[in-house]
Parts: sequence; structure tokens; C-alpha cells
Amino acid sequence: MADEQLSKLRIDKSRVSFRSGKRRKAIYALLAILFVAALVFLFIQGVFTPSALVQVVTVTQIYPSQTFTLLNASGYVVPQRKSALAAKVTGRLVYLAVEEGSHVKKGQVVARLESQDVTAARDQAAANLEAARSNLEQAKAELRDASLSFDRNKELLARGVVARAAYDAARARYDKAVAAVEAAEAAIKASQAALKGATVSLEYTLIRAPFDAVVLTKNADIGDIVTPIGAAANAKSAVVTIADMSSLQVETDVSESNLELIQSGQPCEIQLDALPELRLRGAVHMIVPTADRSKATVMVKVRFLDQNSHVLPEMSAKVAFLSRPATKEEQRPRVALKGTALINRNGREKVFFVKGNKVEEKEVTVGEKMGDMVEILSGVKVGDQVVLNPSARLKNGSKIKIREQ
Repeated sequence: MADEQLSKLRIDKSRVSFRSGKRRKAIYALLAILFVAALVFLFIQGVFTPSALVQVVTVTQIYPSQTFTLLNASGYVVPQRKSALAAKVTGRLVYLAVEEGSHVKKGQVVARLESQDVTAARDQAAANLEAARSNLEQAKAELRDASLSFDRNKELLARGVVARAAYDAARARYDKAVAAVEAAEAAIKASQAALKGATVSLEYTLIRAPFDAVVLTKNADIGDIVTPIGAAANAKSAVVTIADMSSLQVETDVSESNLELIQSGQPCEIQLDALPELRLRGAVHMIVPTADRSKATVMVKVRFLDQNSHVLPEMSAKVAFLSRPATKEEQRPRVALKGTALINRNGREKVFFVKGNKVEEKEVTVGEKMGDMVEILSGVKVGDQVVLNPSARLKNGSKIKIREQ
């Protein structure tokens, strides 16, 4: 009985096979749909689209004056009034009133040498002058007495009261007194000259500023031996170096072939390497009338029209020689790019901003046109890269390949 029941148990393989095939087809269909969807997505993302070869340009900051610049040259800031202050006599430095950066006035005592010996000589000359003046007063008193005696004896001789010998003695005394007064006056002049010489020698121990200036370098200190020549091994000549900051000019070399573009009084714009954001007005002060044969250049001196305390001697500078003076508005920096990077779509100015290996279409607000450059008021900033001469096929999100310059 049990065996008969077991024999009746069977597995319907046709039904199982039918169900497995149906499920497999459903899976294949789902995979096909996913594959097509992936292809569509990748196509939309531009995976299969070839990269467009483009040339890029950087958004820069420019000055409008660059559009009417005739020539650019480089040089250095040089003071036209500069002095190395030294002593006229040899001595030890005992006083120094300044350091680097100190402002000094004309006639101000900057340093002083030891002066005990010349001070004593000056005091002695002054004392000798006072003694000579006293001798002169004494000689004048003697002259007055001798003059009275001479006049009296002269009158008595005429009346026959005194002898001729007494008259002659009075006259000799008078002449001697006159000579003594003259000698005393001469001695005063000599003493005055000696006092003046001693005063000048004392003044030589003082080092004064010859003009209003700023101290550039300090070359000696208290205790150093200072000499006019500085020949000794441990001696110093110049104590400090000063410069008149109002006399600063830019000395630049201009090629002989470009000299015809330069003329005296021509407006210029000066940029200092230390202050790249600062533009200062200038003008050609002088074209030095000699050439440097080794460099085939001529020195041109440019004076500052705008004084600035940040301008220092020996700073490197760039000079733009302009065809006309720059207005105040033209001295303001502008954000700009080449006009060929702009495209007009639907009446709006746009650029293709480079973002990795793709471009992003951005709307920009433009301003004044400056030569082949256009001012950008908003939309991009300095340093951004945009496509130059974009093609009509380029669109937002397009893949690009930057052309090597």
C-alpha cells in the first residue's frame, strides 16, 4: 500500500520549467531597460560627446591708462638731493642725535665730535679779545691826558712861560699815546680774527644737516674715530647719509629707437613693484643728454606729481609714458577681459566660464570698452578663466579641452 502511494508521487517538471523561463525573461528585460537608461544618461552627460578644443583667457585687472600708453620702461627711485654728512676735522664721535628714518631740518646738529681743545682755544681767543679791548680803553685814557698836556704846554710856550724842552716832551707824549691807541685797535682786530678762527674750528666739530631731509643710513656710532677721508683702518668718514624726499625721481633707461616717443613734460604713470596697487602721476623731468653706448639707451628722469610717504629711495619702479594725462577716473582699476570672449544670447552678454574640463554659461554685466578689452562689472572676477572666441556649438556643460598656447 505504501509503495503504491509513493509511486504516485511525481514532480511536474514542465510547470517548473515554464515558471523559471518566465522569470529569466523578466530579469533580462529589466537589465535591458537599465542599460538603455544608462546609455541615455551618459549621452545626456556628454560622455560620448567629443571634447571641444578651446582657447581660454584670464579675467584681469587693468587700468584705462594702459589703452593710451605709448611706451613702458623700468627703473629705480633716486633722490636728486642726497648727501653723506662727514666731519671736516678728525675727532672722536661723542654725540649722535639721529638714526635711520629720522627727519632733520636745515642747520640741525646731527652729530658732534670731541671739542675740548678747540673750545679751550676759543675761550682763550675770547679772553685775549677782552684784554685787547681793555688795553684800548687804557690807551685812549692816556691819549686824552697827553692831549690836554700837549695843548696846555703849547699855549704856555706861546706866552713864553715854559721852556721849549717841556713843550717837546708833551708833544712826544701825545704822539706816543696816539700810536698806542692805534696799536690797541689793531690788537682788537687781531683778537677778533683769532676768536672767529677758533669759533670756526669749534663749528667744524659739529655736523649739521645742509637741507631738510630724512636719514637713510647711519654709518658711525658714538666712540668711533671720524676723519674727513677715513683712511685709517678703524676710522669712519661719513657719519650719516641723508636725502631730500621731495626730490625723488624715477631714473629709467629708454632705448634709443624709442626716444622719439618721449618729450619733456610728457605725462606718465608710475607703478612701484613694492606697491603694485598704487598708481602715481608723473611727468618727464629731463632727458639726460648722453647715451649709454653699452646698452644703447638714454636715461630719462621722471618726477612725481603725487607725493607719497611710502615711496622710498632705490625702490624699483615701472613707468608708463602716456599720450595724454590720465583723469582721476582713469586711475581707478577695472576688471576686464578681451571682448572676443563675450557672446550675446537673447540680448544678454554671456561668457563660458571654465570649470574643470567643462564650461558653465554665465551672464555678465559689461561696462566701458577700452581698446580690445571690455570692463566687467559683475558675473566673473579677477583670475577666472573664460573661453576666448566661443563657437556657436558650445553650450552650458560642454566638455572642453584647452588648447596649448
